[in-house]
Amino acid sequence: METAQAVFAIILIDLALSGDNALVIGMAARELPEAQRRKAIIFGGAGAVILRIIAAAVVTLLLAIPFLQLGAAIVLLVIAYRLVDSGDAGAKHVKPAAGLRAAIVTILAADAAMSLENILGVGAAAHGSLALLAFGLALSIPIVLFGSGVVVRLLEKYPRAIWLGALALVWTAAEMILDEPAISIRDVIPWSTELVLTAVFLGLIVATRGAMQARRAAAVH
Repeated sequence: METAQAVFAIILIDLALSGDNALVIGMAARELPEAQRRKAIIFGGAGAVILRIIAAAVVTLLLAIPFLQLGAAIVLLVIAYRLVDSGDAGAKHVKPAAGLRAAIVTILAADAAMSLENILGVGAAAHGSLALLAFGLALSIPIVLFGSGVVVRLLEKYPRAIWLGALALVWTAAEMILDEPAISIRDVIPWSTELVLTAVFLGLIVATRGAMQARRAAAVH
């Protein structure tokens, strides 16, 4: 019974957290040509799995590093801005090869940040069982690869949905900041702080994007 509960918990955690990786891969690959898009999804998905395996191998060491989760949250905020800002006119004229490299770099950076949260969640649910941990890692592969393709198709049909993806990344970053073990503030703050922090970060991204677009427009004229 305990094993069945652990398996169920791992499935739910993978669906919730691997979905973030699929979201980033789909967002980063959305403007690439079809052939390069498939490569970005495959490389990004493989990178997500490899980073999870590495994180699983050194999970106790990761837990001992102060402010690591905070740093990962900052990486997610930067990625959220880059993804919503990549829709500018200039970004669409990037050479295909350069676009593929940029997409893969963005994907791997996000994977590194989010794999920490994923492996910690799965590791906790596995209760020290290597078999269950391996199951959780294996389950993340189809979720990331299949989910990325779904995200790309949705963004092709609804381009403005990119902002929903950015919101998900910003919300994840706010959650990681508040859950940072070195700060230990989750138990002493109101539940609404996470929403406020998410709104503040999203507002900063919107303002920064607007300022950068105005600067680019001024440079053109």
